[in-house]
Amino acid sequence: MTAPRRRHGVAALAAVAVLSSTTLAPAEAATALPTEFQWSSSDVLISPQPDAQHDIVSIKDPTVVHHDGRWHVFATTADTAGSWSLTYTAFETWEEAATAPQRHLDTTPIGPGYRAAPQVFYFAPQQTWYLVFQSPMPTYSTTTDISDPDSWSAPRTFQDEVPPIVEENRGDGTWLDFWVICDTANCYLFSSDDNGHLYRARTSVADFPEGFTDTRIALEDSRFALFEASNVYQVADSGEYLLLVEAIGATGRRYFRSWTSDAIDGAWTPLAATENAPFAGAANVTFPGGRWTEDISHGEMVRAGIDQTMRIDPCGLRYLYQGMDPASSGDYSQLPWRLGLLTQTGSGC
Repeated sequence: MTAPRRRHGVAALAAVAVLSSTTLAPAEAATALPTEFQWSSSDVLISPQPDAQHDIVSIKDPTVVHHDGRWHVFATTADTAGSWSLTYTAFETWEEAATAPQRHLDTTPIGPGYRAAPQVFYFAPQQTWYLVFQSPMPTYSTTTDISDPDSWSAPRTFQDEVPPIVEENRGDGTWLDFWVICDTANCYLFSSDDNGHLYRARTSVADFPEGFTDTRIALEDSRFALFEASNVYQVADSGEYLLLVEAIGATGRRYFRSWTSDAIDGAWTPLAATENAPFAGAANVTFPGGRWTEDISHGEMVRAGIDQTMRIDPCGLRYLYQGMDPASSGDYSQLPWRLGLLTQTGSGC
């Protein structure tokens, strides 16, 4: 999630839409990733739900899992004072997403204060759910019941200090957007710095969540070409990993670039990695209900599972993302981000 120091704009979105739950059920088939992507976007699916204590104007940075017959979505919110926090909502079908109640997590043991950019997964070796977020350090809470917001633990940090390699390279950027993925031996913590660097730290599966060390640069480029909001996934049954990183295009609009590797700690090869031929962006997303955003920004793939391997099925990809009214302008914290869903078209599956 972008640090609140940047400034852009404000406007309202009124559109709320629905999408067939049958269409959105987790896929099970497996095939190779394509080299080019095309997407169809829903209208706005999830909008802010302010209340007497939470005068929120945006909802963004979603993470999503499908568990026990329900979609569980965690996201960042920003209020009129520019304060960032987390919220949670759950529903059985996407038709219910717009009206499903949102629970603001500052009233749970997660607590008040700066919390943003969540990632949720089930760590199978411990039979425990983890909610990872920036606060501003890489932070996590745990629970054994994802459906009970009050069951999350008080936050703890993966690392207590900014690693020297980040300090040396982030310039005037911010260390942010933490992402965990594990293979059979190790867990990896990815992060960005809004200055063209993707970092990776490592610990063993046995030691997780302790022991993250060996932070190094996994990928680097110019500042806006490798900006923030990284996701890393295991591509089911292929021995391949997919990396997504948000970039800022020539006109200031957000889009996603992608890379692949045969190992989480391996070298990354560009897949769909340009603004004109991105993983997802204005160039390859259509809007059957009318284009409500030019930005395809911070979000998460609909996964084929729930655990720490971050497994996706490449047949009919879906991506829950943040977008906003293209006419918006003003302070970054006041931009009217809303959540929509991309569905891959023409996948060949």
